[in-house]
Amino acid sequence: MLDNVSTAAHLQIRTLEESEVDTVSRHLGLARLYQGDGAYLVAWYQERPVGHAYLTRTDPPQLQDVEVLASFRRQGVAHRLVAAVETEARARGARSLRLSVSARDLDVQRLYRSLGFVDVGVAPLEVRGVITIRTGPIEVNDTLLTWEKALLDAG
Repeated sequence: MLDNVSTAAHLQIRTLEESEVDTVSRHLGLARLYQGDGAYLVAWYQERPVGHAYLTRTDPPQLQDVEVLASFRRQGVAHRLVAAVETEARARGARSLRLSVSARDLDVQRLYRSLGFVDVGVAPLEVRGVITIRTGPIEVNDTLLTWEKALLDAG
């Protein structure tokens, strides 16, 4: 296992460039690529993509499609990705950041709670059936909760 402090300290996070799509796609799914309403931020460790997050340009902006390679989980990668998304959203003038989280995934809920996200009281969304994403159709049977985090003014 890698050292948490050194891994997080050596990450580079940057917006996905078109020239990097093939490289990132070999390691991580890019389900929202070419969706048209946002951009991916990718975490790189020693020139290897190890995680990504998608930031929408909606109002409020949404954090979506967070993925970290299994061998890099619990090492601060997701925390750094979310922080980078928050910084980008703030730079775009956003006052909050929203996300959907599975009602069943308690580990992910713990992560987002630890990062300051709270339930905003929107009725849970039942998602069932086959949906088609860039990487192909997937069967979905889940309940999604809507959470949000207030972003402090940068100035």
